[in-house]
Amino acid sequence: MEIYLVGGAVRDALLDLEVKDRDWVVVGATPQQMQEKGYRQVGADFPVFLHPVTGEEYALARTERKAGQGYHGFTVYSAPDVTLEDDLLRRDLTINAMAQSTDGTLVDPFNGRADLDRRILRHVSDAFAEDPLRILRTARFAARFGNLGFRVADETMALMTRMVEADEVEHLVPERVWQEIERALGEPAPGVFFQVLDQCGALARLIPELATRQVLATALEALACISDQKTTTEPRYAALMSPVPPELVRQRSAALKCPNAHRELAMLVAAKKQDLLQASTPEARLDVLEQCDAWRRPERFEELLVVCQCLNPPLPPGSADRLRQAEAAARAVDPTDLLAQGFSGKAMGEAIRNRRLENIRGLDPDSNDHSEADG
Repeated sequence: MEIYLVGGAVRDALLDLEVKDRDWVVVGATPQQMQEKGYRQVGADFPVFLHPVTGEEYALARTERKAGQGYHGFTVYSAPDVTLEDDLLRRDLTINAMAQSTDGTLVDPFNGRADLDRRILRHVSDAFAEDPLRILRTARFAARFGNLGFRVADETMALMTRMVEADEVEHLVPERVWQEIERALGEPAPGVFFQVLDQCGALARLIPELATRQVLATALEALACISDQKTTTEPRYAALMSPVPPELVRQRSAALKCPNAHRELAMLVAAKKQDLLQASTPEARLDVLEQCDAWRRPERFEELLVVCQCLNPPLPPGSADRLRQAEAAARAVDPTDLLAQGFSGKAMGEAIRNRRLENIRGLDPDSNDHSEADG
């Protein structure tokens, strides 16, 4: 039995990056031998075991053969005669197909170290074409390491393009596509993910609303701006979809089966970005606050402001601050005071709104003068 550290942990260590997860491959062992040593089996499709002390994953060396369409259509073979090189051969990119023995020796049969040095994302073998999910994974690695100067090898891009033309991406389930998109949105250079997908033709299949030159350029500009801030993936998705009409945002978000929080913020940005720009009076600010459900969803309203400051044209910082002040002033209205004055039902709702408007006007002396003249 031989044990090797494999994949991302080896890659990241060579790049002097923090190693967050460690995966291991075991060569020359059977499931029974692993269990006898105290490892707990968790893999149903192929033997994966958890270390009895560290809880890290140890997988028996295996090979895979294409037996159907999509990324589920594989038969897996795992036995003591599967070599380490056999196992590494099935991996996606050369930089992920390296291993390290327990004495620290690097095992690199596909020149992954050289590709790391050259900053190249290159497929290991033609078996790459058997799994369309690898298109998205390659694009995601390009987004993760884009700031380090990595790019997709020409031959790998050509292979990905042929896979798209062969309709391979049509077999990906929406949940898995969204998982890769969300991961990519959290990477240091998320825009690179969508650029790679566009270059190989996959973007037009997966998010066709972004696949025109001007729309994509606008989307990537907004995404780059929001990515410079410490934001979650919800504002990043909203920035990405900001050039798309609200109804199409709803349809695409439903097709991707993205979470409600991502979908709602993206739709809100697409629908209200212009209203925010035009909210120059107390009345307009109150209207926007009501339409955006700012009272019940203040955190989402703040995300809306942050995203809209990254659009073209951007919401000026001064306008965003005035909307924040208006939201705070309106929130200060206490309905219990109005209830004590005898308001109820529809009259109560009108009184709350009038008091909120009065508070917002109080932030702007000019608007107060205007309201008195009107009275």
